[in-house]
Amino acid sequence: MIQSASLAVLPDIRHAFFTRTGGVSHGVYESLNGGVGSNDTPEHVAENRARMAMSLGVAPERFLTAYQIHSPDVVVAETPWTAENRPRADAVVTREIGLAIGVSTADCGPLLFADDNARVIGAAHAGWRGAFTGVIEATLAAMEKLGADRSNITVALGPTISQPNYEVGAEFVERFLAADQDNARFFENSARADHSLFDLHAYIAARVQQAGVVEFEDLALCTYAEPDRFYSFRRSTHLSETDYGRHINAIVLNR
Repeated sequence: MIQSASLAVLPDIRHAFFTRTGGVSHGVYESLNGGVGSNDTPEHVAENRARMAMSLGVAPERFLTAYQIHSPDVVVAETPWTAENRPRADAVVTREIGLAIGVSTADCGPLLFADDNARVIGAAHAGWRGAFTGVIEATLAAMEKLGADRSNITVALGPTISQPNYEVGAEFVERFLAADQDNARFFENSARADHSLFDLHAYIAARVQQAGVVEFEDLALCTYAEPDRFYSFRRSTHLSETDYGRHINAIVLNR
C-alpha cells in the first residue's frame, strides 16, 4: 500500500492507497482486486478486502465502500453496511471510530480527507464527471456538517491516470470550456486531430484548492503507466481485456 506523507503524520488516523499487489486474484485481476462490481471470483475479492481491512486494523465488515455512480453524491457512514445494501454515492464521510471508509478506482482520482481536530474523515471517487459536477465540494460540505473545518482538512490524491495517457475528444473539451474558459489550461494537444490530453490531476487539485483547502498533496502517480503496480480501466480497454481490477483507497479513525 501507498501512504500520503501529509495524512501519515496525523496520529489518530490510518489510511492506504492500496496497489494491485498482495492479494489472491488471478489473470487480469492479479492480485489485490477489491472491486465487488468486477467479474472476479467473489471469494477472492472478499479475501482481498479482508486483507486490506486487516492492514487498517478493522474487521472486514467494517471496511466500507459505496456503489459508485460517477456522481457528486455523498453518504454519511454511521454503521456498517453489506455489499448488497451499500448506498449509491461517490463519497463517504464519517466521524465513527473504527469504521474504515473508502472508494474504488482504476484511473479516476481517489481522494482521502481528514480533519484531525474535529476527527472527521472522508473518501471521494473523483473521476472527471464527479470532479466536474462537484463531488469534492460536496464531500467538504458533508464533513463540515459533522463538525469539520475545511481550513483544517488535509486532502491527498492517490494514483490517478496522468495527462499523457488521458486522451479525450472535442466534445469533452467543449463541455469543460462551456463551464469555464479557464479550464483550457487543463488540456494539451494530442497527436490525433480533434483530440486533446486532459490533466485530471491538475483539475482535481484546482477544485480542491478553490474550495478552500490549504493542505493538499498529490502523490503524482499514474495508474496507466505502471501495469505491474496499478489497475487501469483505460489500459485494459486498449489491450482488449475482458475486465479490470479495482483499487481500494481507504481511511479510518483509530480512536
